This record gives sequence, structure tokens and C-alpha cells, in this order.
Amino acid sequence: MHRAQPAVLRDIVLVGGGHSHVVVLGRFAMRPEPGVRLTVICTDTHTPYSGMLPGYIAGHYRFDEVHIDLRRLAEFAGARYFRDEVTGLDRAQRKVLCRSRPPVAYDRLSINIGSMPAVDRVEGAAEHAIPVKPIRRFNERWLALLERVRRYAGQTTIALVGAGAGGVELTLAMQYRLRGELRALGRDPDELRFHLFSADREILPTHNARVRQGFARVLAERGVIVHRAAEVCAVSSGQLRTRSGETLAADEIVWVTQAGGAVWLRDTGLTLDDSGFIRVRDSLQSVSDPMIFAAGDCAAMLDTPLEKAGVFAVRQGRPLADNLRRSAIERPLLAYRPQARWLALISTGDRYAVASRGALHLHGAWVWRWKDWIDRRFMAKFNDLPPMVAKLAGRSARVPLDPAESAQAFSAVAMRCGGCGAKIGATVLSRALAAVHPLERDDVLIGLHAPDDAAIVRVPRGKAVVHSVDFFRAFIDDPWLFGRIAANHALGDIFAMGAEAQTAAAIVTLPPGLESKVEETLFQMMSGAVEVLNQAGCALVGGHSGEGSELALGFAISGLIDEAMATVMCKGGMRPGDLLILSKPIGTGTLLAAHARLQASGRWIDQALASMEQSNRQAAKCLHEHGATACTDLTGFGLLGHLVEMTRASGVDAEIDLAALPLLDGAVETCEAGTLSSLQPANVRLGRALRNQREGSAHAYYPLLFDPQTAGGLLASVPAERAGACLDALRSLGYAKAACIGRVLAAGDELSPIMLKA
Repeated sequence: MHRAQPAVLRDIVLVGGGHSHVVVLGRFAMRPEPGVRLTVICTDTHTPYSGMLPGYIAGHYRFDEVHIDLRRLAEFAGARYFRDEVTGLDRAQRKVLCRSRPPVAYDRLSINIGSMPAVDRVEGAAEHAIPVKPIRRFNERWLALLERVRRYAGQTTIALVGAGAGGVELTLAMQYRLRGELRALGRDPDELRFHLFSADREILPTHNARVRQGFARVLAERGVIVHRAAEVCAVSSGQLRTRSGETLAADEIVWVTQAGGAVWLRDTGLTLDDSGFIRVRDSLQSVSDPMIFAAGDCAAMLDTPLEKAGVFAVRQGRPLADNLRRSAIERPLLAYRPQARWLALISTGDRYAVASRGALHLHGAWVWRWKDWIDRRFMAKFNDLPPMVAKLAGRSARVPLDPAESAQAFSAVAMRCGGCGAKIGATVLSRALAAVHPLERDDVLIGLHAPDDAAIVRVPRGKAVVHSVDFFRAFIDDPWLFGRIAANHALGDIFAMGAEAQTAAAIVTLPPGLESKVEETLFQMMSGAVEVLNQAGCALVGGHSGEGSELALGFAISGLIDEAMATVMCKGGMRPGDLLILSKPIGTGTLLAAHARLQASGRWIDQALASMEQSNRQAAKCLHEHGATACTDLTGFGLLGHLVEMTRASGVDAEIDLAALPLLDGAVETCEAGTLSSLQPANVRLGRALRNQREGSAHAYYPLLFDPQTAGGLLASVPAERAGACLDALRSLGYAKAACIGRVLAAGDELSPIMLKA
């Protein structure tokens, strides 16, 4: 028996990675609420800070300086991070609907997704204008524009629609950067023409007259043509038209006006204002659903209309965090009182800015330095994270529970039984699996469709059965994604042999807790796994579940292969002269270790997870079609360990070209920082298999020879004359980093079979 960890009693789901939610994560990181779990759902791992975006466009900041790493911050806060797009809500079932994954259950929900330029209100704008939000897409178009201006000489006309603070600041930032680029290339900056369209007679209409006059003067001095009282009513390819009939031909049209709420909010049944924003009380709680909160630009306060400004989103973060906490523990909510006036610091493209607050008007380079100091200090709170420490010791949960929940919560933290007393309850198991839909195969005679003590499966005539098993504990807090990767990893051995998967039996370990939470975790995890199994033509036919301190999943996989063994790819078929091909990049071990220590960029982890999700099925077929003589999948023993197994089985030696190794982004950086997998020391003992270890050890890629891979790629030997075509085919199938990493040599007299080419 063992004592379990505290159970999850309530789930707070944060939709969006806006400024308010960033503050919420920071608050819960500093003071977690026992029994309350946070989950963030967001499309972008790196969430931009709007206050620094113009400085980034102007070239004063790097990408990472103006973005908060949401995955890393969530890890620091002990929150789960699900990278996905939210498409709606099922309020009756309290579930968030997502683009790519099953619905996510919540007890309390908070929405902080900002606003969107309402391009759908103007004819052609959605098709032909670039909305400034979402910022990720705008950044992609901005980088493309930068490159186009650099490459092609000639006049470029850029129109910005919207002359509030955001439109004016963005105009000056874009102009400053692009003119600087042309000067650096020895070209005439006056190739650029900028036009700014204002529907009002004034620019910056919410600011005082001196601020408006000052910016009007700056725009005129810099040659920006301002169109006043010029509401844009139609946009077509390369042209816009105003309501007065004026037209302008433009190479780029940027939309920075008419903010509206996200389209999916319209179908939620929540009370919205005329612009599509969620109406909330002064507690930031929805007026129509007490379980839902909203903050930032996507919220409209019932009694206190606010301008859509980042300062309010930041200021709402603390009361939002407090009220989410208070709602979860069923305490009275507190009112948020926004300030009547606020300070706006608006830059002019160069390192110069204007301060505006009520009648206040200050300007100068010192204002820009002041703004820069404020912005950097804010960002440091969420990017310069201290080492994680346990903060829940000795604190008990304050969440009120009904009698049934109380009994389950007590049981979860009491002494737990072993043996079959540690199985997952039948009700939880049946409900979770009822929502999962495994593939049905004709050769499965008894399986999950008619559960029995064991599955019965027919082996077709002329086929032999291939068996494999894999099992490991979770390394990320997203059970759906973990299920997908665990299934993909388990299938890898089958594909590496040249076989097709037939059936799978699952082995599941789940931490004890409230039945509803255990059921939801099991459903999410098995949904992800079954999606991957179904895509591979593999039927889930049964399995075993039990309690444990950590979430874990594995599969016993059975596959089919021709009995004549004509399609089998074993480890032992390598021939001198063959070239070594690796289908996917390496580095998952060091990156996951760095992530657990808050030392990895979120986008590095995104890329690593995407690589782990990629199936080896097509790669195996491709390698076989190009005459692969031997094959294996890279897993825990790392590249060197698996290559040594192949050389021993084949009676050959091999050479690895270190410089040719395909690597996941960030893997070199985390290795150089000394952040390695806990399995690395055991794998390093295989260094004795290297003939020239001393020479190779100085290479930056050397530690990655020993890096354990999760759901790694296939390592195969291919005849030299077919290797080029094989690589081209692999890349066309989506294995973008497939590479030739070495060659097979005839066995020499040395005991060490591997040579390094540094």
C-alpha cells in the first residue's frame, strides 16, 4: 500500500493566453489552491505582449522579448497546457469544444481571447486585408512583407485602416523599419508610400488635443498621408474604397479598426453586447452563466464600458484570479473597480514616445526609455521564472464537496490497496470507454464489442504474428496528446519490422481521485490513443487498468507480416556500402528534461511533440520500397545504442557523420546547458563502442548520440544507389528532416564497431 497525492477536486479552464490569463497563472503559481487544477487552452504557445508589438515591428525587440512563453509559464504554475483552437462551448455539459481534440470538461471557465478586427463587416476586407489580430498571422504576413520589400525594387504602397492609438503606432513602426531596411540596402527609402485611413475627422479620437496634434505633426513630417473622415467601405485585390468614393491602389492593406468578438462566441448562448463581446458583472463573471468569467478585450463590463486597451486586461488579471479562486471554493466574489483614467505610452516608431493621460501630454526619448523599462519589467515577471518549489505542503483543500465527492476524495488520499483492489472501478471504466470508438476488424472474433476474459483474433492464412510491448509514464500534462504519443511509440516496433498492426491491448495506470476526474482523464487519454490506433488499422481489443501515483500508458501490439518473411526488415541485414538513413530528428530526451526544469522554449517542445506524434508507418513502407536491408526504431537506448545493436546483429561496422544528424530545435542548446535525460548516464556507457570517442566528443552533437528518444524515427540501412531517391520520397511524405547520417563499413579488427566523422 502507498499514500496517494492530493486529488483534483475542481477544474478551472482558461481559454486563451491573453494578458489577464498570464497574470492568473502567475498568481496561482505563487499561491496554488489545493484541489484546484488549472488548464490553459490556446492556439499559440508564445503569447504576444501588445505593448511591445510596435517596438518589435520597428526592430527594437527580438521575438522572444515581446512574447510570453505560455507553455513554460503553465508548467511553472502547475497548470496543464493544451495547444488547440477553441471552437465553442457545451454549457449544459460544461465542456469546451476544440478543433482537434475531444471536448475538455470544466467546473469554472475563464475566457481571455482578446478582440478581432471585424473584417467581416466590410465588403472584401476578410479576403484582401491583413487584420492585425491574431498577431501570429499578422507576424507571418509582416515577415513576408519585409522579405518582399528587401528583394524587389520599386514603389510599395501600404495602407493602414484605423487611426486610433494602435493604427497610428503601427503605421510609424512599420515605416521606420522598412525605411531602415531600404537604407541598409543602399536603396531610396522614398520607394515606400504609407496611407492612414481614419473614419473620424480626428486621429487618436480618445486622446487629448495636444496628443492628436503632436502625432498629426509626426505623421506629416514622415510623409504619411492621412485620410480623415474616410471610412473604408470596400476592399478588393490591391485596392480599397471609402464611403465618399475615394479609391487607393495598395500593395498591402492592414486592418486595425472595428474590433469585434470571436465568431464562436455567438453560438455559446452567453449574453453578448452589440460588438460580440461577453457581458460581465463587476466581478468579471458572465451575466448569463455564473460558472463562466471573461476579461480583457473580449469582455464588456455591464456598468463600466472600457476602451479596448491592454492596460485593463493586465489590471483585470489579479481580480480575475481572486474571483476564480473564490468561485471554486464557493466564497463571495469581489468587485473590480477600473481606474477612471489611465496612462498610455505611444511610440513614434523610433526610440521616442508620447505619454497621454487625460489632459497630460509628455514626449521625448526619455518617455520611450520609461515605457521600455515598464514593459521589460512586466515581461520579466513571466519569462524570468524562479526555480519551482512545492507550495502545497501542509495545506488542505478548501473546495466544498457533496457527500459522494467527500467520500471519493477521502478514499483518494487514504491508504490504497494493491492487487486487484487497485483496479479502476467498473463504472468509471465503462463510461470512459463508451465514448471511445475503436476500429472494428473482421479478424477480431471477440474484442471490446463483446468483452470477455480475453480477445480472440484470427490469423489470416499466409501471415505470421509480430508481438511487441511498450509502456511508460506520462511526460506531459495533456492526457490526450500523451495517449497519441504512447500509441505511436508502441506501434513503432511493428512498423520497423515491416509489419502492419492488427490489435492492441492497453495497460493503463491512473492516479486515484474523484470518479468524474479519473473518468475524464481516462477518456482523454484513450481518445488520443484510439485515434492513432485507428489510423494505423489497429483494433483496440482490451487491456488492464490500475491505480498508481502517476499517469502511465502502454500497449501490447500484435501485427501481421508475410509468413514467407519477404517483407521483414530486421536489425541484422546491414551490408557494407549501405548508407544510414534516419527518418526523424533526435533530441526528445534532453528537451523533455529541460522542459521539466523550465529551461526549454515552448516552441522547442511544440516541435518535439509534433515529431513524436508523427507516425513511422509511411516511413517504413518507403524504406522497404527503396530496398532497406535493415531497420529499427529509435527509442530509449538512443541513436548509438540502437546502431550498435544493428551492427552486432549484422556483423558489420558503421560510421556516423555527426554534422549530418537531424536535430530538433533547441536540442543542442539544452545539451550545452548540461540538461540531459535521467537515462543519459546509462546510455553513455555505450561510448566504449566508439572507435574514436576522444576525437568525436568535442563535437556539439556528440551528447545527442546517447539521448533517449520517445516515439523516435526509423534508422535504416539502404543501398547507396537508392538512398537519394529514398530521402526525396521520405521528405515528400512529410519527414522533412530525414537525413543520411553515415554509412555501413565492413567489419574490422577493432572491438569497437562505430567510427565518428566529426
